Amino acid sequence: MSPLNLSRRQWLAASAGLLSAAAWPLWAQTPATSAKGARIVIIGGGVGGATAAKYLKIFDPSLRVTVIEKNRTYIRAYGSSEVLNQHSSMDELNVSYDALASRYGVNFVFDTVTGFDPQARTVSTAGKQILTYDRLIVSPGIQLLYDAYAGYSEAVANTAVPSGWIPGAQTALLAKQLQGMRQGGTFVMAAPPNPYRCPPGPYERPALMTEWFMKHNPTAKVIIVDPKDSFVTDQTMMLGWNRLYNFNLPEDYIKAMSPEVEIKQHAKPGMLNWVRGKDGGRPLRVDGKNMTIEIEAGVIQADVINVIPPMKAGQIALTLGLADKNGWCPVDRRNFASTLQPNVHVIGDASIADAMPKSAFAANTQAKVAARAIIEELAGRPAPEPFWENTCYALAGKDYGLFVADVFKVVEGKIARINKARYLPLDASAAQIKLAARYQQAWLRTFTDDCFA
Repeated sequence: MSPLNLSRRQWLAASAGLLSAAAWPLWAQTPATSAKGARIVIIGGGVGGATAAKYLKIFDPSLRVTVIEKNRTYIRAYGSSEVLNQHSSMDELNVSYDALASRYGVNFVFDTVTGFDPQARTVSTAGKQILTYDRLIVSPGIQLLYDAYAGYSEAVANTAVPSGWIPGAQTALLAKQLQGMRQGGTFVMAAPPNPYRCPPGPYERPALMTEWFMKHNPTAKVIIVDPKDSFVTDQTMMLGWNRLYNFNLPEDYIKAMSPEVEIKQHAKPGMLNWVRGKDGGRPLRVDGKNMTIEIEAGVIQADVINVIPPMKAGQIALTLGLADKNGWCPVDRRNFASTLQPNVHVIGDASIADAMPKSAFAANTQAKVAARAIIEELAGRPAPEPFWENTCYALAGKDYGLFVADVFKVVEGKIARINKARYLPLDASAAQIKLAARYQQAWLRTFTDDCFA
């Protein structure tokens, strides 16, 4: 059944996880014979790289697949904001590569890439290894542009004003700051400009902390400062804020919604506030010593500041000459082959994928399509027409789930969205909303297994 013809109940179920994260087009499930023993080297062991390695070996076990990754354990970004409200621990974010190695025969080199010769098709590492490839897949992720705001830097982020958008020590620091914030204190989160990783994520984070503060710090304030005037899932997310935290929707959002949608008008607004770009929300300067953040509307004194700065492709993409002047990697839309370097494919957040968001789910489906295309090309056959999927899950509260779900194909040379229904319906029932939250938690497990197990 086409997603365009699903009933509301069927669409909610299919989009939110009853279809496994491993559900992918039938053409991708048929093993293909490729050049026996071809060498595939993958740089980056995140979602994109791990998925590519796993499915290359599933499609053709004779392939010699090697992943070069500097860290021996992957720390997942998706779901990492749940560390802040004590719903998860830092340890729960850790994912092992053991299954990829033992079950599928993927070889791992835990090292840093230092050299690249596209003519000789070799990659060299800091440990003085030289790996030869027939095809190279690069899944570089993102890097954060800490210096985009005056006064901000990686050093400031590591010690006083964490970002935590790439999970790790900064996530743990931010959790400690938020959970230890003084009673009645102010938490300010600076949302990023487009494009950025995980479209609903910056708005899920303050929502989860608002829920936590209502129980542990009920006089706290939560302020989102934003260079944008809208965001993906904004209507469904703000309805959650409205119902859970006494947030009053902006008038233009109320006018855009059907009169049948239940929207409460609160005489006494709650602790959560959103300052849009049109209202002066664009961040300008961060002072980690005095704990202030300057936006176009003025200076805000805070107790905890969380900055999610602008982003571009991970540094390795720039080092290997895979990124354009805008800091992202142009690719052939049909197979994610780099248009700047031969025999190289770039997948995940770093790639220019048009309508596709920068998300873990998108990286996963791009990896599967690229893996199949590589196998067909090595065998001298044309790759089948690609289709991609994406679902971004988010929580407005522990029991208040929402999502955006899309299907994509190449249309006139660009990746385009081909479905109409995308979001949790604005008139969703309480049961549907709670069920969406359960799907989100189930997806965290099944998706991780699809990539790494």
